[in-house]
Order: sequence, then structure tokens, then C-alpha cells
Amino acid sequence: MANNFSNFGKLPIGGYIRQSQLIPDIVPFSSATLWRKVKTGEFPAPVKLSERITAWEVNAVREWLDSRKGA
Repeated sequence: MANNFSNFGKLPIGGYIRQSQLIPDIVPFSSATLWRKVKTGEFPAPVKLSERITAWEVNAVREWLDSRKGA
């Protein structure tokens, strides 16, 4: 299965990104797959910014995308 990460440029320069911004614009899989990959360590773990807000560090997502380009 080919990986299509053509929307790499949609990521902000830095900061945090919420799940709704990741799927499907940045990562080509579902919410369930995202959380499964987080649980198995295949995708960076999110950061809990508050009791109700969870987000990913943009730099961690960029590094993950970079590592997947050759896969």
C-alpha cells in the first residue's frame, strides 16, 4: 500500500495540532487507526494540554511524516 502524505505543507510551522486537523488532511487514516498507532508506538503520542484538550506537537508529526516518506 502506497503512502500518500502530499499534504505535508498543511502543517503549521510549530506548536500543536488537534486530531480534527490531522485526519484526513495530514495523515491518510481513520481516527481509530490513529489511536491504534499511538497505542503501539507507531505514531507520536499526543500531549494533554488541559482536561479536555489533547493535541500533537507539530514537530513530532513532521518527524513521523519524514520517516514515512521512504516507506
